[in-house]
Amino acid sequence: MNENPATYFKKYRETIGFTNQNDAKNFLAGKDISSSIDFVYINGLNKRIVEIIKKMNTIADKSNKRDNLEDFINKNILLPYKIIKGSNLIPQLNNQGRRPEEVLFSWLRGYSVVEYFTPSFSKILKIPISSITRIGDDDLKNVETFRRSPKADLEFTKDHQKIRLEVQSGFQGTNDIKEHKVREARKIYLENKIKTICIHIDLFNGQVAFVQLNEIKENDINFVTRQQMEGQSVFSIDQNYFKWRLLDKLPKLIELELSI
Repeated sequence: MNENPATYFKKYRETIGFTNQNDAKNFLAGKDISSSIDFVYINGLNKRIVEIIKKMNTIADKSNKRDNLEDFINKNILLPYKIIKGSNLIPQLNNQGRRPEEVLFSWLRGYSVVEYFTPSFSKILKIPISSITRIGDDDLKNVETFRRSPKADLEFTKDHQKIRLEVQSGFQGTNDIKEHKVREARKIYLENKIKTICIHIDLFNGQVAFVQLNEIKENDINFVTRQQMEGQSVFSIDQNYFKWRLLDKLPKLIELELSI
């Protein structure tokens, strides 16, 4: 008992076969044992994403409906999944303790929704679709793609002004923007004079909001704390921000009340 505790602890771990503390922790917690991935479950989830996209295309206004829907599904759902699976990333997806299958589903669902609506964004904002580029962390072979990041998804130039688009989808009727997204938008504007617009697609209620993030003040009354999100502060999107109902035709740019 006269031995220094730290020295003893190290000797003890080495005796049971661990020279690294994290390895010992993972062994004792069973975290070094990965559960097998349920690919039958994943296939079911992928089919659900296809069904969601098909429903969106069914209700879309004629000018926004995709004629080559099967090509879209292959390119923006099946191919990304194939790349992710082939890179052996699925077992590493464990955001907030969720099952890897669920993390993949959330990401792939959001990814395909952004791709589906991008042509509509180009028409609403009156810019060529070719001018819209992805700048988010979307390297499909890198697990960091699935980590949280404040970086916006898309970027375009209009009237010699660079603008970023943060595109997010809501599926449960709760329409929030995480506070760190707003802080990042303010920072980018202060440093580089680049504006950021959040386009929030509420697929539960069939409406789309347009929020200029760099103009939101720190003390805005719409900031609330969501206990179900581990007490995170979020910007609750007021109904007045929703300018497009998906059953209607596209809104005009002037109706969005954006300073771009």
